[in-house]
Amino acid sequence: MAIPEIEISAKGIRHCPAPAKLNLFLHVTGRRDDGYHLLETAFQLIDLCDSLHFTCRDDRQIRRITPNGDIAENDDLTVRAARLLQNAAYRKKGMLVPGIDIALEKRIPEGGGLGGGSSDAATTLIALNHLWHCCFDRRELMALGVQLGADIPFFLFGENAFAQGIGEKLMPLSTPGGWFVVIKPPVSVPTATIFRANELTRNTEPIKMFDFPGFCEKADHFGKNDLQPVAEKLYPEIGKALDELGQFGNARMTGSGACVFARFASKTQAQEAAGRLAGTWEVLLAEGLTHHPLKYLLDNKGE
Repeated sequence: MAIPEIEISAKGIRHCPAPAKLNLFLHVTGRRDDGYHLLETAFQLIDLCDSLHFTCRDDRQIRRITPNGDIAENDDLTVRAARLLQNAAYRKKGMLVPGIDIALEKRIPEGGGLGGGSSDAATTLIALNHLWHCCFDRRELMALGVQLGADIPFFLFGENAFAQGIGEKLMPLSTPGGWFVVIKPPVSVPTATIFRANELTRNTEPIKMFDFPGFCEKADHFGKNDLQPVAEKLYPEIGKALDELGQFGNARMTGSGACVFARFASKTQAQEAAGRLAGTWEVLLAEGLTHHPLKYLLDNKGE
């Protein structure tokens, strides 16, 4: 999809993209004493984006002016991210920043493992760091973001990445890009349900860096998603989607589901597969990105 150019003025920022992500593989390598799972994954940004619009207020209130599904305003990650940054600006820099109205246009499906909520929160931190002239750098924003969710640091990292830990330890990764067909089965998968399942294996051997030189050439078949068998068992629609998409390419699930995807080398190939699946499934077509569309604001540290 075409990503609109953002509009920046003294009154606010409009058309801020929040891109979705795919997990090209996702391994569960252990579990910490606090219950968090240790992961290894390859994050791929795609050009399926939510759009956020921020308008300055005369007071210091943070308000959401559009609904976000069934999520209450105080639980909305965009609102929580804005309040977190507002408080951090005061605590660390003595800044009293103004309030903001947040409008959200959702395009990324909920409960699909595409990271929509986390990406919305990250875009909020990036945009308001710039609008409020907080001048937090990327690492400082990532440290704030992880307080709200383990995937948020990736969207603040600014480019495709190999992730370890709970997802917060990141290093740049060259991915093969291309075009992706994504199927959204008619189910919404609670992440906690998958991670709590007794059937989930948590002992995949950690990746060694010498495994990566041929990653771009064999990315479609590299690794696996350890969460996929559990999700397929609990939600048979995921297995059906994998089978049907698997007729056209190497299909696998992203995140904890429910979305499944396959990569294609060309747009024509992806369009052909998407067209043949569209009558049965909710199908999305997306191109891989090399970096976050707002990376230049991260590089400028909000100045």
